[in-house]
Amino acid sequence: MRRRSVLLAGALGGLAGVASVARGASAWPGPYITVAADGSGDVSTIQAAVDAVPAGNTGPFTVKIRPGTYHGQVVIPADKPFIVFRGQGPDPTAVVISDDRANGTPKPDGSGTWGTSGSASVTISGHDFSARNLTFANTFDEDAHPEFTGHQAVAVLTRADRIVFDNCRFLGNQDTLYLNSPDAATNSRVYLRKCYVEGDVDFVFGRATAVLDRCTVHSLDRGSATNNGYVTAASTSLSNPHGFLLAECRLTSDAPAGSVSLGRPWHPSNDPAAVAQVTIRDSVIGAHVGAAPWTDFGTWPWRDARYAEYHNRGPGAAVTADRPQLSAAEAAAYTPAAYLSGPDGWDPVR
Repeated sequence: MRRRSVLLAGALGGLAGVASVARGASAWPGPYITVAADGSGDVSTIQAAVDAVPAGNTGPFTVKIRPGTYHGQVVIPADKPFIVFRGQGPDPTAVVISDDRANGTPKPDGSGTWGTSGSASVTISGHDFSARNLTFANTFDEDAHPEFTGHQAVAVLTRADRIVFDNCRFLGNQDTLYLNSPDAATNSRVYLRKCYVEGDVDFVFGRATAVLDRCTVHSLDRGSATNNGYVTAASTSLSNPHGFLLAECRLTSDAPAGSVSLGRPWHPSNDPAAVAQVTIRDSVIGAHVGAAPWTDFGTWPWRDARYAEYHNRGPGAAVTADRPQLSAAEAAAYTPAAYLSGPDGWDPVR
């Protein structure tokens, strides 16, 4: 086994030095660094591991994360692509990356609040990022902070292309999973395979092209008899035919029957060119979703958005005038491969 050294950046809390990063000739693809909260790894924080990845990295650099809870924001900059997070526990619950700030949380320097994007526990701006077998969480307590005007609290914000989450969990309340792109003119793709996503208001949102494949999407009960939130709030650019696709998913909840909406169309800054595109197909929908599950967002009517279903089943599935359906011919163009392939033929589906 050969050894490779990586200079740890200054974010190691003042510790300067070199960490040895092992590279197996065939056992591991590229260099790696081990994170352990108890100090038994190369570093003890996720951000320290990210800081150790060379800028302009051109191949997979794996961050092996031993079981534990890692508190604090993590930022992966645009000049650090190909980072791989691998949870080393027996299942995704063993490794938890979390933070607890919200839109309305004051910044420590007194310069205002964090805002929705700034609330993210993990922000991913480097392309070709992937994560497997771990949990991302925002543990902000809404009830403990009624004085905050903004309770949006993001667990993960993606801003880059060709992102993969495999067997991961995303935990939060409002705005759990923010799937976005660098700007409205840029399309970024995200693939989630066999993941668990939990929240209440707009908890899968943004303008990215994203496929949730065989995922569990769980709506929390906010204690209302009639309105327990919205699963999606897509802001797909009108020029992009592909927004969110939920394929072979399970939509679950403990909320009362008919009290959760599948989505509402988000128009950031009232942008008329942000026209939500969401397709839910071949999925099991629980009774928490009502017969008219798409709803307006302020003055923006849901009927102007691009919503569709196909071959769904379960107590919350129905075919009504308020639930646009794809024909069999149309459905052939609404597949994970069609959403993700793009001009480069990207194919992460497995």
